[in-house]
Amino acid sequence: MKPRINIITLGVENLERAVKFYEQGLGWTKSKTSSGDIAFFKLNGIVLALYPAHLLAEDAHVPFEKPGFSGVTLAYNTGSEAEVDTIIAEVEKLGATIIKTPQKVFWGGYSSYFRDPEGHLFEVVYSPFTEFDAEGNLDI
Repeated sequence: MKPRINIITLGVENLERAVKFYEQGLGWTKSKTSSGDIAFFKLNGIVLALYPAHLLAEDAHVPFEKPGFSGVTLAYNTGSEAEVDTIIAEVEKLGATIIKTPQKVFWGGYSSYFRDPEGHLFEVVYSPFTEFDAEGNLDI
């Protein structure tokens, strides 16, 4: 298996609300290949999909259960501490729940966590130890 992940799918309870948060709130563009019960967002080499959680569980042949913490977070790396602060202020206005306010962290970076309206956990982080390539992708 080649070392890559092409699509990350988030199971959602309310697809319309989730799409509105990502499309209208964050300003991400929904792909034209989105249809019916699934929405796709192109994200610099990876695709984020939103799909009803009960259907995702059914497709994977696992019980549909609401986790408290799934052991998975999505992270958005920024170019500065100020950008972390700005993004967190913006997502809070969009209905996200701030779990951890922006703060310096033990490893030398600066981070914050929020839950999107569907409960998915995101970290918004600045790391002085990472850089971005010419296309704006994280270069680690």
